[in-house]
Amino acid sequence: MAAREASKCATKIVRPLLSSDKSEAKKRVLNLYKTYYRQIPLMLFDRHLPVTKEECQIKLKEEFLKNKHITDVRVIDMLVIKGQLLLQEIVTKWAQDCHVMSLFKDTVEPKPNDFLSKFVNNNDSQ
Repeated sequence: MAAREASKCATKIVRPLLSSDKSEAKKRVLNLYKTYYRQIPLMLFDRHLPVTKEECQIKLKEEFLKNKHITDVRVIDMLVIKGQLLLQEIVTKWAQDCHVMSLFKDTVEPKPNDFLSKFVNNNDSQ
């Protein structure tokens, strides 16, 4: 009896958020990417940001490729929803220029963990 209940819990099927399968989720991601890509010139026209169109396109590609390894459809759908909300905030100017520029933060390199890397990267000025 307990084994049957445990197997029911282990095989519980969850409802998808938006997409029913991975191909539909992929279409949603590509649609969001194209929408952002089309919005870049309009965003730069409306806002006076110190970045070029090419820099925005590179950053957009970098942000999408950062989540390339995700395979769970529900997580992909959640990221698409977050992306749509961010795009809506940028288009309607709810997000101020400083919020948009915070997306362009430089990538921080992780600090070394092992002894040899710490020793080689030591920045003591003594």
